[in-house]
Amino acid sequence: MAKVNNVVLVHGGFVDGAGWRGVYDILKKDGFNVSIVQNPTISLAGDASATRLILDSQPGPAILVGHSYGGAVITEAGTHPKVAGLVYITAFAPDKGESVNSLIANPPPGAPVPPILPPKDGYLFLDKTKFPQSFAGDVDPKTAAFMADSQVPWGVDALAGAITEPAWKSKPSWYLLVRDDRMIPYPAQQAMAKRAGATVVEVPGSHAIYVSNPGAVTALIEQAAGSVK
Repeated sequence: MAKVNNVVLVHGGFVDGAGWRGVYDILKKDGFNVSIVQNPTISLAGDASATRLILDSQPGPAILVGHSYGGAVITEAGTHPKVAGLVYITAFAPDKGESVNSLIANPPPGAPVPPILPPKDGYLFLDKTKFPQSFAGDVDPKTAAFMADSQVPWGVDALAGAITEPAWKSKPSWYLLVRDDRMIPYPAQQAMAKRAGATVVEVPGSHAIYVSNPGAVTALIEQAAGSVK
């Protein structure tokens, strides 16, 4: 039996919570109570507030999971008293005062460049034609095309939102390193996981690993749930 039975899933930029369906189905089958945050993705503060609303409703301690930009959200919201542990799925794990913008400002030489289009009315999109290759390289083509065509506008203010108190400094954390990610470079994942002192598991796959390999994602979440007190 898992020591913690509640899981809260937080999506990243350009997508919504529906992408968690595969992870959700496995967790539910395994007896977990699962909630999914729908981030407005307008500001980091707003997304952290949305996450805290869901955490408030949990019947007990919870594992808080974030993918991509969702890692910044759980870093900000994860100091909530009901959070027993944090799970980062190829996600940003900023330190105090850092933002997604500051973390992506100086990519390592040769790193893939995400096909982010110029801001429009304060929001960002990925180039639809390049979305599958960059974001969802191991997702079936029809699903990847749907993800590209159903993008959620990502507010530039969300990327600029700075962390006030990083939850990973006071809560245990786990990190799923994804080797073939073309959105967050592998070395950057490694550096953030090491800095956070996270327990690390590594798998091959794309940035959309939560869609393409929900089993690997769920296994790490369940490992975290069984490890915390």
